[in-house]
Amino acid sequence: MHETSLNGTVADYLTGEARERTTYEDLRQALAKFLVEDRGYCASLLQPRHTVAYSVDNTPYERQADIAVFCSSGLLGMLVVFCSGQVHTYMREVMSLSRLALPYPSPLAVVTDMRAAELFAVKDGSILAEGLSALPPPETMEVLANLHAHPPLRAGQRDKESRILHAYSGFLKSCCIENCPPG
Repeated sequence: MHETSLNGTVADYLTGEARERTTYEDLRQALAKFLVEDRGYCASLLQPRHTVAYSVDNTPYERQADIAVFCSSGLLGMLVVFCSGQVHTYMREVMSLSRLALPYPSPLAVVTDMRAAELFAVKDGSILAEGLSALPPPETMEVLANLHAHPPLRAGQRDKESRILHAYSGFLKSCCIENCPPG
């Protein structure tokens, strides 16, 4: 299923900004609300549409995580990505996205379709929790982020992860953007 416009806008739960209402935006907003109201995160530590820049063959690109979750120290602790398919099939893509975050890789990542979720350590890809309860409360996230901290990537590692992420991104672009009719 592809993300399509529902011809309207919705207020972003975290920023209040008007966002285009799409088949997935309502779910992204529900995810932000869940993190704040059910899991206990302070909205000021959540950043929607967190951009991660990378390059392939000196050409710059960007990808977004749906929500970046910061620790109370201000360091990135976890990236949360909404997916529209089998959660586990998005793990390698989100691992690359998380590893490319600057100035340090995100130690944790969550992939969710709002029914299932997997929390994993970005350093080694180990699954730490499954189900919507996999989205840890803030205190647990901070402990896990410290436990699974990932050092900055060396140039060769960054190039490898950039190419992996770009391969996934290229598929999305050719599948969803160029071949689907607008709206």
